[in-house]
This record gives sequence, structure tokens and C-alpha cells, in this order.
Amino acid sequence: MTEPALPDILEAALLAAGRPLNLDDFAALFAETDCPDHDTLQRALAELANRFEQRPCELREVATGYRLQVKACYSPWLTHLFEERPGRYSRALMETLAIIAYRQPVTRGEIEEIRGVAVSSSITRTLQERAWIRVVGHKEVPGRPELLATTPDFLDHFNLKSLADLPPLQEFITQLELEKKPSSPHVDQTPTPSTHPNQQKNPPAPG
Repeated sequence: MTEPALPDILEAALLAAGRPLNLDDFAALFAETDCPDHDTLQRALAELANRFEQRPCELREVATGYRLQVKACYSPWLTHLFEERPGRYSRALMETLAIIAYRQPVTRGEIEEIRGVAVSSSITRTLQERAWIRVVGHKEVPGRPELLATTPDFLDHFNLKSLADLPPLQEFITQLELEKKPSSPHVDQTPTPSTHPNQQKNPPAPG
């Protein structure tokens, strides 16, 4: 049997893994003596991406690596494959996540100051259980409150490579609204990138 081409091997690995894979993950597929270097892997990934240009799936690079996912234009049909479910996230939760994403690292007190209301413990617990936020330290003020920030899983979920790819705040909140609707796994949910690279540092507070 002829050995498969490198792009085929990488495609098979992505399909089997069901999660993003980075260059080190791909390299680990091979014996040390015939392991392709990162440049070779990236060329193979570029070839694989080209193969999918006219197909329903696409190769997407996110924060933790590369993954295969369904293109956004197929979402209206694929949602019918999944059971309807009620909205899962409240407006308060979506606003809290938006503040953390754009003002991070941020304390709970700072979130409450921006929103003008108390932040329920259930909101931060839900975001942590979803692996969208985490505690990254403590602010050096009396009481040393926890500093909250987003995670690589948050970036992966929204098809972002880094925080620099965050869209304008209102577009992000609109994207969160879509989270309340049923959808198929790994459908492209990429928000429009911001034309202002530093916007996440000083966004307007959610209304």
C-alpha cells in the first residue's frame, strides 16, 4: 500500500481528534526519524486548506491549533439536525462575558461598576464551567480580588486566533445572542474582525 500524502494524514488526524491540533500535535503523529518539520507541516496544511475551498468544510486556525469545521453558509440547514433547546444565557451573563473579554484582566467589582448592578456568582460559575473565563491572578488592593480573563477555549469557540481579532463590542454581543439558538458543532461563527486593533482595551460599556 502506498503511503498517504502528508495533507491526507493531517486531514485524517483532524477528523479523528475532534478538537484543534497544533503543529506539535501533528509532529507527534510520526516517528522521530521521519518527523516533518514545522515548515513542511504548514505547507501541507496550506495545501489541505486549498482542497477545501470548494467544499462545505474549511480548515480553520484558532487559538489552540487547526480544526476542520462546517462553513457558516450551511448553518441554516444543519441546525435541523439538532434538537431545539431554550436559550441558555441571560443578558446579564452575555454582558459580563463581553466586559471580561474587552477589559481583561478585570475584577468582579470592576464588572459591577461598569454594569451598575451586582454580578451573580452563578454567572461567573457558568462561564468558568464553560471554560470561557478563568482566574489569572489577584489585584494588589485591599482584599486582593480575583482577576478574571478569557481562555483559549473562549477564543476557539468564537473562531479567534487572539484577542486582537475581537470584533467591535456590539457585533460581539450580537454573536452571543446567536449562542441562544441551536446550532451544529464547529459551524463557522466568526465575527467580523475589528478595524480598530486596540478597541478591546477601551470599549464602551454594554448598555
